[in-house]
Amino acid sequence: MHLELHTANQAAASAFYARLLRWRSEQIEACSGSYLALELGRGLGGGIVECGTRRPLWLPYVEVDQVDESSERARRLGAVVLLEPREGPVGWRSVVSTPEGGEIAFWQPKR
Repeated sequence: MHLELHTANQAAASAFYARLLRWRSEQIEACSGSYLALELGRGLGGGIVECGTRRPLWLPYVEVDQVDESSERARRLGAVVLLEPREGPVGWRSVVSTPEGGEIAFWQPKR
């Protein structure tokens, strides 16, 4: 599992979690903007994404075998697909909102 914080203020969020939990971050330049990779315990396990969100949101990423199938199964179970499956440099992802209001991202790495 991979955990990302989507926030409008990456610097403030990074400073807060560094002080609170001693999480170390590493700046990674991505096509879509600035990304801070986080060391969560034993190695990288998350990140902080700066984006135009109105409210900060922790988004768990769960690895799946087929992002298309997982997204469609979520839709059949009543979820809303917020981000249709899309390909990135190292894999595919999608984001769904569950009937209970939680959001989760599916991740299918390229092999």
